[in-house]
Amino acid sequence: MLPGIEIDTHIFRASNFIETAIDNLEHALLIGALLVILVLGAFLFDWRAALISVVAIPLSLVAAGLVLYWRGTSVNVMVLAGLVIALGVVVDDAIIGVQNILRRLRENHRKESPRSAAAITLEASLEVRGPIVYATLIILIAMAPIFFLQGLTGAFFRPLVLAYVLAVLVSLLVALTVTPALSLILLSKTSIERRESPLERWLGRGYRAVLSPVLYRARWAYLAAALTVVAGVAVVPFLGESLIPTFKERDFLGHWITKPGSSLPEETRVVARASRELRSIPGVDHFGSHIGQAFLADEVAGVNFGENWIAVDPNADYDETVASIETVVDGYPGMFHDVQTYLNERIDEVLAGASEPIVVRVFGRDLDVLHRKADEIRDAIAAIHGITDASVEFQEGVSQVQVEVDLAKAQRYGLKPGDVRRATATMIESEEVGDIFRGGKAYDVHVWSTPETRNSLTSLRELPLDTPGGGHVLLGDVAHVRVRPTPNVVHHEGTSRSIDVVAGVDEGDLGSVAGNVERRLQTIRFPQEYHAELLGEYAERQAAEKRLLLFGLAAAIGILLLLQVSLRSWRLATLSFLTLPMALVGGALAAWLGGGVLSLGSLVGFYTVFGIAARNGILMINHFQHLEEHEGETFGRELVLRGAQERLSPILMTTLATGLALVPLVVAGNIPGHEIEHPLAIVVVGGLVTSTLLNLFVVPPLYLHFGKRRSLKGAT
Repeated sequence: MLPGIEIDTHIFRASNFIETAIDNLEHALLIGALLVILVLGAFLFDWRAALISVVAIPLSLVAAGLVLYWRGTSVNVMVLAGLVIALGVVVDDAIIGVQNILRRLRENHRKESPRSAAAITLEASLEVRGPIVYATLIILIAMAPIFFLQGLTGAFFRPLVLAYVLAVLVSLLVALTVTPALSLILLSKTSIERRESPLERWLGRGYRAVLSPVLYRARWAYLAAALTVVAGVAVVPFLGESLIPTFKERDFLGHWITKPGSSLPEETRVVARASRELRSIPGVDHFGSHIGQAFLADEVAGVNFGENWIAVDPNADYDETVASIETVVDGYPGMFHDVQTYLNERIDEVLAGASEPIVVRVFGRDLDVLHRKADEIRDAIAAIHGITDASVEFQEGVSQVQVEVDLAKAQRYGLKPGDVRRATATMIESEEVGDIFRGGKAYDVHVWSTPETRNSLTSLRELPLDTPGGGHVLLGDVAHVRVRPTPNVVHHEGTSRSIDVVAGVDEGDLGSVAGNVERRLQTIRFPQEYHAELLGEYAERQAAEKRLLLFGLAAAIGILLLLQVSLRSWRLATLSFLTLPMALVGGALAAWLGGGVLSLGSLVGFYTVFGIAARNGILMINHFQHLEEHEGETFGRELVLRGAQERLSPILMTTLATGLALVPLVVAGNIPGHEIEHPLAIVVVGGLVTSTLLNLFVVPPLYLHFGKRRSLKGAT
């Protein structure tokens, strides 16, 4: 144990961090579920209809959880997040069928010769079956690109997408089977026409009054949509980029690296002093450290390398305590040091083999040239706004004893170069000669010289060597013994040597900082066969974005084809597809207002909003077509007004239920455990706002203007 350092074997509490995150998500899910029940009750205004939806929603989520369990998938933060964002689709599936059946039964009860409830329930279910299936397929295609992510990003987000997709598929199955059956059982023999929701009637009248002038002056709706898209495009340049957020766990991993060649007592002195200062900070619970490398350890390091763990008390102020820790650490100049959360440090190590988010790796042959270019790069990027602690990794000459055999002299005494090297290595480094077994353990036995002997060049030169003839010769008589600088470590990647320039980034916009680093690198001239590459989080994000873009284009084509099949019109399909970016604008604006940084969690949120918007658009237009083809409505403003008014409640219920389910994640803020789900929820909630406005005020006038040609063709 190091003197003055407290060692706690339970200092790693990453599992507690994960448990806290899961508990927070479970609480958010519970609060969201309660809010969903209130929304359903207010709109449906019938306990039987609300009960059907209340049963269908948890049934879909529980069934999806069972499938995950049978697959051997453990419940983690990303799986729960997938179920949370799937709640919008699950609620929509539960609402659409019930609301349509409820509406048809009310209309049937008002007729002089009402038909059987079973026939009405069947027809109402079949009416929405096709749109629901196509809408679900669109959502699945919209999320498909995330399945093709590789590396760390794929490992992070595949569980989320898997949970989301399973919940959506199970929800579709429940909507097509369980919901109609429960509706027939609970709604067929009750006087439901008297329990129409006052809120639904009030919203319907208000919506009709607002939509009617919009249909007469549709250009204003188109102009508003265009301005919304322009506003979204305008904020994009101001949005920062980040791959993985900074996890606010309370266990930190730090490094204390002195110059290569520093002694163990010096490294111990520095770490021991730092530990006393850190443990005196209010809020620091534990401190532990190790120095150097044990045999068979996971990192190659000398005694100048130290790692420490700092655990922050759960009841302490997080930001204030972290700021105090960083102040203490910054008070030790002349050495490399950093403090990161354990999860972020491990992620950076996986991405680039370094513990910093910005890693510039310089490749070449000559170590002196590599050092000069690395110093030039460090000086160039250190001035970039947002860069912290830019430094070149320690690849320096360390004083070492060099024994160079004089082949002619050694041959004169009958010595081979290997004999000289083995004898010298035994004296300087020791050699294992056997093992001792005691108490069930094996202990190595080494032969080594005394410290006085191996620490003196004169003693080394006077080392007697046995000659084949039985005599002795001094090492200095057959070899040149001197102290020469030798690199402490030489890295190779492929067939090229390399050296790293590393830097930290202030919390926030990693993308802008990395972009500035790339531009600075382009201004630096390298000799032939030398070059530099930007690695780390930014490189991983760039690779992920390229794959998302590639497979996103394929998904967009698939969505367009599904829209055409569902709407049976290339014109309507194309127009619906082109209006979908408006739904994403709300997510972009919300991300800008919520901090201005887009992480991969935000990108997943955009894909989610895109699928929901396409789904609502299909259901709206399909309902217009149903009224015209099966209910005798004449194409025109009255048809559009009626169809839009009848779709108002399902759209608002879905939007409110989904938004309220995610609001707890938004309101809670970027607390520990919500680092990925919080930006995702912000994007989805913001996207729901513009998606709802799109479907309520842009899709109806679009259909009125461009759906007429299809109507005339059908009439002929």
